Amino acid sequence: MSSSQELHSRGVRALNRGRHREAQRLLESARAGVGAGGAAGVDGTDAADGADLAARIAASLSYVLSETGQHELAIELCRETLGQQGLTDPTRGVLHSQLGLLHMLRGETAEAMGRFDQALPLLDEPARIARIHLNRGNVHLQRKDLAAATYDFERAVSTYLEACDEYGAAKALHNLGYAHFLGGDLVAALRDFDAAYPRVASEGPVMTAMVEQDRAEVLMAAGLHEQGAAALAAAVDAYGRRRLYQRRGEAELALARSLVLRDPGRARTAARDARRRFRRTGARAWQVRAEATLLNAEVEAGGAGPMLARRGGALADELTAQGLRWEAALARIDAARVRIRRGDVAEAREDLRAVGSVRRAPIGVRLLDRDARAALAAASGSRGGALRHLRAGLSDLHAWQSSFGSLDLQTGVAGAGTRLGVRGLALAVESRQPAVLFEWSERARMLASRVQPVRPPDDEQIAADLTELREMAAEGARRDPEREAGLRQRVRERAWQHRGSGEVADPVRLGELQAALGDGCALVAYVVTATAVVALVVTAGTTTWVDLGHRDRLDALLGGLLPDLDMAATDLPDPMGAFVRAELAARLRTLAELLVAPVLRAVGDRQVVLTPSGVLSGVPWTLLPGYVGRPVTLAQSATTWLARRTTPLRTATAGFVAGPRVARAEDEVVAAAKEWATARVLVGDDATAAAVCALADSVDVLHVAAHGRHSAENAMFAGVQLVDGPWFGYDIDRLQRAPDVVLLSSCEVGRSTVRWGEELIGMTTAWLHAGARCVIASPAAINDEAAYGVLVAVHEHLAAGLDPAAALALAVPPVSADAAPVPLVCFG
Repeated sequence: MSSSQELHSRGVRALNRGRHREAQRLLESARAGVGAGGAAGVDGTDAADGADLAARIAASLSYVLSETGQHELAIELCRETLGQQGLTDPTRGVLHSQLGLLHMLRGETAEAMGRFDQALPLLDEPARIARIHLNRGNVHLQRKDLAAATYDFERAVSTYLEACDEYGAAKALHNLGYAHFLGGDLVAALRDFDAAYPRVASEGPVMTAMVEQDRAEVLMAAGLHEQGAAALAAAVDAYGRRRLYQRRGEAELALARSLVLRDPGRARTAARDARRRFRRTGARAWQVRAEATLLNAEVEAGGAGPMLARRGGALADELTAQGLRWEAALARIDAARVRIRRGDVAEAREDLRAVGSVRRAPIGVRLLDRDARAALAAASGSRGGALRHLRAGLSDLHAWQSSFGSLDLQTGVAGAGTRLGVRGLALAVESRQPAVLFEWSERARMLASRVQPVRPPDDEQIAADLTELREMAAEGARRDPEREAGLRQRVRERAWQHRGSGEVADPVRLGELQAALGDGCALVAYVVTATAVVALVVTAGTTTWVDLGHRDRLDALLGGLLPDLDMAATDLPDPMGAFVRAELAARLRTLAELLVAPVLRAVGDRQVVLTPSGVLSGVPWTLLPGYVGRPVTLAQSATTWLARRTTPLRTATAGFVAGPRVARAEDEVVAAAKEWATARVLVGDDATAAAVCALADSVDVLHVAAHGRHSAENAMFAGVQLVDGPWFGYDIDRLQRAPDVVLLSSCEVGRSTVRWGEELIGMTTAWLHAGARCVIASPAAINDEAAYGVLVAVHEHLAAGLDPAAALALAVPPVSADAAPVPLVCFG
């Protein structure tokens, strides 16, 4: 028969693996073996016979009881055991520590902190001291005291390692990563999560669910909402199957918080589920947090009832009493937002005064505070004051973004600033001031592109994973969807982990732009708000504001545009093809009447640089009457366009690539290469990913004729098909020297995903981020036969010394019923 001490050790091992029923059975047997009135331990280490061993068994059992919903019984058991006579100081420290843990799990931070502080001087073994630092760090996390949490987690890691407890050290490292996450350092968070994951997850499905829950929150903060929500939902399910109602409620609350901005309806449902769960477990402190998140979701959904504001104030008081300063600040900000909507400006001002300084708050709190103060200023008649708050908020966002080197991550986290950009644009349109509209046109479309790019370090693991993904996607290869998804996630997250430049470009001012434009160029900034479409035409000597009408008319025209372009590119029978192309031509004429004709008087006969809002990302500008035959460049922003003009364009050397299974691809690149004095050409089996990387690193002009695919799920996995599989946006990001001019004779890779309002990401953006000056690509499918003639002509003009926009303008014909359209656009 097993001894009580052995049963205790087995019970603790089962507990660590999330097998709570087995743990309870073993611990109750251990307790019975010690004798009636005994109590017990938490870690299975050697303990004195009798009272001390019984006390430690009781402490372990109390944790099982709490995890399975019997919290009051757990607290009572610990307190009763602590009151017994004859316990040694270390055992009393164990019991104080366990009471602290039970209060912490209930969200009762003040009680938890008091117990941990009592326990620490009583303990004498590194593993137990490490556990205090780990759990006390968790209390600091709940209070969002990140500096204190970081200190405790770092102490826990080192002390666990001193005790040769790798599992404890891994848990503490994971929690240190979560502290980095709450502080906005997603790079450090993922680094620590990755390092800790194998050891923590090896302890069983419950621990796996816990670490996956935290990782899911990082994914959602990075803009991967569907992936993060799915992972959180899986954690909810895992806890539910094991009847861990408190942990299930915490996962539901994390899901609700993550969904508030993107889907307040789903956030409300998840917050209500969490609140119900906490009521069941009697965790009032957690229930208040769920109610605050529910309030946040209702306000985000547009709620304006007087009860919402009153609830915000009451919840803020309760959260303050718990020591949760930033949760309390959010509740007060939500109350203020409701009062601003109701016109109660004076009361809203009092709410925000009560919030106080949020300079040290998490980034989400700081940005919401700026938005609320901007709304209050606007409601008080101070548009200038509102815009100052919005500028400050976006500066805060960009300072955070500049710590990330990954383009994907920079654009993902830009969502945190969307509301500021949208409000700024709306205020700018209301202002009727061209300089203000131009400024906010730049700020809104530069939510990520203000960060100065940095070349990522060479990562052998990313290179190997991309190679394996290529092999899996090659023709005839056996597909393994689960392995493929895992590789994509690893590539993405490893790419996230390289540090950014820390440098942010200031938006160019209107006067600076005018001084740089010259007589032969005009910039047209298209701004689309929730209700209005406006264009600002800027030349060296004039600035012209053009109202283009209501948003609804534009949306109606854009709705079927890409399907029409894709259909017109197919090889249809002559009567049907002529009809489809005629319909497309009519749609483009109508779109041009809305977007182009009203600006032409101000543009004159100049070449044009366009900076369109994100909803216009699929427009084939070179095919719109008024822009046909005119050099047109589609720029990320006026700021980036000017920055790329500081040095002459390199066009001395050219390289050409033909991918497999593209009609006339080899003919196209061979014919185009003849326009250059010297050119390198890769066709057939020579057109591998490695060879194309080497070619791209060594030429000024690169032309790729291959099948291409846009990836809406992750635009950095957009790519062109080579003989050994796809060549991805991540491959482009790894180039040491990008060509100045890139031509993509490929379907769809010019298409961009609108990640956050004005911010775009796609394969064209990946090339520009890697250092290319200009990318000629199509936002829609492109007919191989039609592309052949146009692109050969483009090379003829490029080799003769014309710039890419001028070369494209001379080569692209107007849309007609007789031939497939060529919707190539010059980006950059």
